[in-house]
Amino acid sequence: MNYETIKKNYERGLWNAAMVRMAVRKGVITKEQFKKITGKEY
Repeated sequence: MNYETIKKNYERGLWNAAMVRMAVRKGVITKEQFKKITGKEY
């Protein structure tokens, strides 16, 4: 799992913001990448 995959999954509606947030917690993506993907602050 990486940034590009997470971004695509979010855009397709396969992932929601909570799932993306979990990727930040696990260290897969950064808080800045979370904001780029979701448009929301972490």
